[in-house]
Amino acid sequence: MRLAVAILSAVGLAASGVVLAQTPPCGELRNSYGPFDYRTSKAELRIVEDFHFTPDVETLRHGNTGTVGGDLDYTLRASPNHHRALMAMVNLAIRTKSEKPLGPKYSVDCYFDRAIRFASDDASVRIIYGIYLYRVGKKADARRVLEEARKIDDGDPNLHYNLGFVYLDLGDKDNALASAQKAYQLGAQLPGLKEKLRKAGIWKDTPAGAVTGGPKPSQGSERGAPAN
Repeated sequence: MRLAVAILSAVGLAASGVVLAQTPPCGELRNSYGPFDYRTSKAELRIVEDFHFTPDVETLRHGNTGTVGGDLDYTLRASPNHHRALMAMVNLAIRTKSEKPLGPKYSVDCYFDRAIRFASDDASVRIIYGIYLYRVGKKADARRVLEEARKIDDGDPNLHYNLGFVYLDLGDKDNALASAQKAYQLGAQLPGLKEKLRKAGIWKDTPAGAVTGGPKPSQGSERGAPAN
């Protein structure tokens, strides 16, 4: 009977035009402490990092107040776009082969959803998310997310370095080369991408003084549609 009354009450509210607030699938961003922007709130986050994001938590050796996943969850609720904590969560998911490791309240995808909702202008969030998607084999999604990051900050060598790998694995050789050349022009130090392109017979040294415009957007990327 109580269930029936509850259902009828909800129907009555809907009929009257009253809209009930719905909690987002990945939770509200409001938190008992924060949320704080990782880029600008170093002082506020110091206490969080001292107790919940210790070096042992970041390197996944062991938790400080509970499980590693629990401490990462606390850190990411206090600062949804905490770059290093997001990367640690990615590493935990890869190590445990689980999209929702023991301890965190949400799935890995949800933590990135929360980070993007909180700081939509933070390109690093999308770069880390693209790396995660690439590592779990979702390469078309990785391309889409990394291309979104490029619209926010086209001058990040780490972005173009990782995008080069994604393009190459998807068979887009021209964009793989353009992205790699731009990554190294911007100061990327790791030789892995260049060596992979060289082995594939794709790598070309950029003429001295030349400036590459970088890769071209994939068809559909401007609309936010998954890349083919």
